Amino acid sequence: MSKNDSGYIKRPLPQKFLNLGLALLAVGLALGIIAYIVDPQRASFSYLTSFMFLISLGVGSLFLVSLEYLAGAVWSTPFRRISEFFAGTIPYLIIISIPLLFTMHDLFHWTHSAVVNSDAVLKGKESYLNIPFFVVRNVIIFLIWTLFYYLITIRSRKQDETGDQALTGTNIKLSTGFIFIFSITITISGVDWMMSLEPHWYSTIFGVYYFSGTVWCAFAALTLAVVLLREKGYLVPGLKNDHYYSLGTMMFAFTAFWGYIAFSQYMLIWYADLPEETSWFFHRWEGGWMYASIILIIVHFIVPFFALLSFPAKTNPKRLKFVAVWILAAHFFDLYWLIMPGMEQAGRAYYFSWMDLVFPVAMVGFVMVIFRMMTNKYNLMPVKDPKLQRGLDYSL
Repeated sequence: MSKNDSGYIKRPLPQKFLNLGLALLAVGLALGIIAYIVDPQRASFSYLTSFMFLISLGVGSLFLVSLEYLAGAVWSTPFRRISEFFAGTIPYLIIISIPLLFTMHDLFHWTHSAVVNSDAVLKGKESYLNIPFFVVRNVIIFLIWTLFYYLITIRSRKQDETGDQALTGTNIKLSTGFIFIFSITITISGVDWMMSLEPHWYSTIFGVYYFSGTVWCAFAALTLAVVLLREKGYLVPGLKNDHYYSLGTMMFAFTAFWGYIAFSQYMLIWYADLPEETSWFFHRWEGGWMYASIILIIVHFIVPFFALLSFPAKTNPKRLKFVAVWILAAHFFDLYWLIMPGMEQAGRAYYFSWMDLVFPVAMVGFVMVIFRMMTNKYNLMPVKDPKLQRGLDYSL
């Protein structure tokens, strides 16, 4: 253990946390391998949902880190390192994507040359929707995300040792570049991995839709971790519930933002009433998906909106823990709703499968292992950040 002027004492999370993460990861991987042996196509759709959730968590968390640097925010400084730890999943995305890259024919309608040659719409999109270009651009995106992750976090951690304020200035410049690139790359990822499952459909707002869910997910993960770590005494003593207010406010804000974007996308497509646009919503209304669509509105918007509406709710740690877990589950359900109807385009009728539970288990275990490794190596708080004391003194 080591102590610094802020009162923070560095200590890793308990071994049982790591053991639980490893157990979940091992069980999930073992069952996932069985799933790919039994039905690789069905397994690929389930795996894709968890993969997109990991992108939301990792890249969304790096976005929060960059946003703090760029905005000069103070309230979030004591918690920035937690988002950095969640972003630690980014370097592994290129490896985690390999099963999907090898099963693209099972996922994507446009990967079959016979289908493309007989379809004028897909033929017109062939210059973008082709396997070599898909693989290259997504590998490049993963590498860019990884590069910015290391460039930003290395300087953040180095500041713990040197206290050099120039490192903050460098990270502000890096964050400026990352946020610009993030807006482009997160859109491409959403379009490539989810929107192209139904390649005839298009929406100019889909990238913003995925962005809103991604940042919402990252704030929820940060909030849950902050509350739990504070309760267990892993953060600085004396933190007040006032520090929770901004976290609750941001979750509330992105609940409303997602609702606005989701409604805008639906309203514009409904108003235009073009067959090539409305088909996507019909696929999420027919064959029982009507109930899932209604449930999505309730769990993704109505419940978290009213749960966080009042001022006391945004500073209540029990309420915040509940809502954060709810939001994480709601975002996963949203991704499931976006991806699973695409099975029909791949020539399969949708059915719920045990495989849909396997990969989330592995994903949770993986995140727990990464998080524990990070806490073992690095401080949970940026102990020599020039804004840290102001962040600790933050009050409403």
